[in-house]
Amino acid sequence: MTETTTAAATGAATGGVRWLLRIEGLALFLGMTLLYGIWDGSWWVYVILFLVPDLSFVAYLAGPKFGALIYNAAHSYLGPMALMTTGFASGEPLTLSIAMIWLAHIGIDRALGFGLKYEAGFAFTHLGRIGKGGGVG
Repeated sequence: MTETTTAAATGAATGGVRWLLRIEGLALFLGMTLLYGIWDGSWWVYVILFLVPDLSFVAYLAGPKFGALIYNAAHSYLGPMALMTTGFASGEPLTLSIAMIWLAHIGIDRALGFGLKYEAGFAFTHLGRIGKGGGVG
């Protein structure tokens, strides 16, 4: 099966679009990490919270459909952007810090090729198949 056929069957981005999405992810990671440093956030908080969105993997124990739903909720821009808006509106530094860390996490995931999940299983993402037989590169 060719990459084009696979992309058509899975809805995964390929070629230049895939690379653009991954570069955007890298820019988001670098931008949020730099902003967090300028913001003078605690690096201990950054380290502790950086992988928290990956706890959503546990939802896959209930099956791929539920797992994809929870994983995607934790890895879409909607939550952290709402949190960032709330943080700016309330002037709450911790809220802004959490939003920046969350966005940085999503950014590095996208840069590494880990996209939003399809219900077909954890390995099927909008950036292509990951893992055995799929690769991330």
